[in-house]
Amino acid sequence: MSKYGTIEYKIIARIARKKDNVFVRKDFNDISDYDQVGRALKNLTKEGRLIRLGYGVYAKAKKSPINGEAVPVAPLPALAKEALQRLGIETAPSRLEQAYNAGQTTQVPSGRLIGVKGRVSRKLGYRGAFISYEQAA
Repeated sequence: MSKYGTIEYKIIARIARKKDNVFVRKDFNDISDYDQVGRALKNLTKEGRLIRLGYGVYAKAKKSPINGEAVPVAPLPALAKEALQRLGIETAPSRLEQAYNAGQTTQVPSGRLIGVKGRVSRKLGYRGAFISYEQAA
């Protein structure tokens, strides 16, 4: 069988066509069944084409010019907000971002604290850096 008919190739082609940086496992349900898609995503993560942000959540990756390792194509806070949007969770600015934008403080927020409307039990992160959540008004 040629490489063009494989599940991994079909997933790579779909990722290349999409402008999104974040993918959930559901995006590939029509390609094959749950276990085979999981194995293909795991192989693509090992190859450095994808980065696993959390359970069933993956991001596009590129090679770092410094050390050649796979790094995400966008900063972690941007990827986390996109992932939460894909999962159907509404986000809002955190109270730290609101204070900075209102000019009440000069402390620039790190972006690792995201305001959410509703309850979130997802752990999103990369290499030990994880996103925290706070309830937004």
